[in-house]
Amino acid sequence: MAIAASCGSLNALTLGLPTRAAVPDAKGALPKQMFIGRGAVSAKTKQRFATDIESIGMLAILRPATTGLAESRRFPEILVLGLHVPSGAAVPVEVIDHIAAQRQGGIVFVCVRDGGPLPDAETGEPIASDAEQCAFAVRRNVPIKPGHTPITKVHAGAWRPAAGSRLTVYGTTMEELWDSLCAQTIADDIDGSDIDARIAARERATFLESEYAKAKAAHARARTTEQRNAAYGKMLAIRKELAQLKV
Repeated sequence: MAIAASCGSLNALTLGLPTRAAVPDAKGALPKQMFIGRGAVSAKTKQRFATDIESIGMLAILRPATTGLAESRRFPEILVLGLHVPSGAAVPVEVIDHIAAQRQGGIVFVCVRDGGPLPDAETGEPIASDAEQCAFAVRRNVPIKPGHTPITKVHAGAWRPAAGSRLTVYGTTMEELWDSLCAQTIADDIDGSDIDARIAARERATFLESEYAKAKAAHARARTTEQRNAAYGKMLAIRKELAQLKV
């Protein structure tokens, strides 16, 4: 086959995707104007495209014909889009949100940068690295009650060395594949079942951890037994809820 389109050193084949899904290099590059030239776009969004994105490329198109999975009306195809960002930059959430909002099907964003902080394997503390890095991101609907305004949110995984970054085609239908890709991005898990519940639990855990830190600080600066007991009681309640969450 022709050389596959790439984002940095990553392409459909190095990511582990089917050869038939790979986009040829000659057709991969996408101009930024393709995404900001439609309808009203705020000056802030245009600035984000200018400063947060170095290049955009289509790496793969996952369809029933290229994956061997059963069709899905909601997800006739899933795009794998590469975003090359400046060294040390964060995942470009606003750009991802804008691009993904322009189509109904799913998009997995492969964000690539040439260096930046990575967590130390032992301590978890950020350390500088010049190695090429990759982070996956998706924009997913948040479950809501019938009749309410739909909500979407961009979820991004952690930055990791680009070498070894993989996406796995998993499931029996295109919809199951989308759930799996979201799970791979958000939870480092190939199994996409109950992914919305797991996302909600993770977000609740993040909130509770923040509240725990506040309660711990309040306990440390408490001047009375009543204040200290109230803060300690809140800490215990938060620890109990965190233990019950499945994240």
